[in-house]
Amino acid sequence: MRVDLLTREYPPDIYGGAGVHVTELVRALRADTEVLVRCFGEPREEADTFAYRIPAELAGANGAITTLGVDLQMAQDCGGADVVHSHTWYANQGGHLAKLLHGVPHVVTAHSLEPLRPWKAEQLGGGYRVSSWAEKTAFEAADTVIAVSDGMRRDILKAYPALDPTKVVTVYNGIDLQRWRPNPDEELARSLGVDPTRPAVVFVGRITRQKGLPYLLRAARLLPPEVQLILCAGAPDTPEILAEVTALVEELQAERQGVVWIERLLPNDELRAVLTASTVFVCPSIYEPLGIVNLEAMACGLPVVGTATGGIPEVIVDGVTGRLVPIQQLQDGTGTPTDPEAFVHDLAAALTEVASDPARAAQMGAAGRERAETSFSWTAIAEQTRDIYRSLV
Repeated sequence: MRVDLLTREYPPDIYGGAGVHVTELVRALRADTEVLVRCFGEPREEADTFAYRIPAELAGANGAITTLGVDLQMAQDCGGADVVHSHTWYANQGGHLAKLLHGVPHVVTAHSLEPLRPWKAEQLGGGYRVSSWAEKTAFEAADTVIAVSDGMRRDILKAYPALDPTKVVTVYNGIDLQRWRPNPDEELARSLGVDPTRPAVVFVGRITRQKGLPYLLRAARLLPPEVQLILCAGAPDTPEILAEVTALVEELQAERQGVVWIERLLPNDELRAVLTASTVFVCPSIYEPLGIVNLEAMACGLPVVGTATGGIPEVIVDGVTGRLVPIQQLQDGTGTPTDPEAFVHDLAAALTEVASDPARAAQMGAAGRERAETSFSWTAIAEQTRDIYRSLV
């Protein structure tokens, strides 16, 4: 069986959870399955991996249109595959067209949903309507749609009611437990601005509306003065969200010490050193299908305080591996809290509770590591994915 896996992100060009997911899934699948990766960008040296550039004729076009230009090339080259498997809307049309062109099954993994990210119109303009069409068309014609959590599955069926529910299945994200483990290098952490002798809240994520960073920055004003806030945050979606976050960070830095903003993408050893030197990880997302960063933090022995939305409650066991922060949200697709101030105060209270009790935080972190080991193994996830392929071939 030959599987052609289509993705925008692939090493070394990874900036989000979908790219991490694809990387680990490919590694696990290749143990006994022929997998050809078709990705965006510059040529890769990895065997059976093919990269595609934006066609020169589309240089300067809207981002959604340049994406379709890459998808067309991918679809053409999928001849000979037994299954095509696409990840995110960026590659979904490549998979859909390959299905039509070559008569092979198409599997889609949903890492997020365009109807639940309306703020992307700020980034793509009219291209958001194109990306929404691309996703909807591919999902509704796919042979199987994989959701990365049960919460995501519910969202898929709500967003696309024409889908046959029997074709939508849940296969969780996973975590490489060898790559993600504690790195107790205090000197490395200090070199990055973290004081290991003080309690610290750490955030890792892209600067985008869905990650809820502005709410965290407001909640940080309510934390005890000895608590540090470490932000590993970059890759802003738009200049507007970057300007908003920058203003909030500068305001917070003027009020309190220990506010550290690391804008560059940290290599694995540095990020693990920052996580290990911290007390609690925070995921303030207002939209999160699962949150692979939560698994990474748990694997490094950190308790996680996260919003009780999307797939996050399927990862965090409240009171055992961290705390869930309640949220009531608008049902207009934005996920905006109906009472932002209440959400900010509840987030601050949960972070204060965990950060103020290091012994309890350590217990939660150990329980989180154990949960990552038992419930989110890539070996098991790859086998579930192979079973889906086999059922279609």
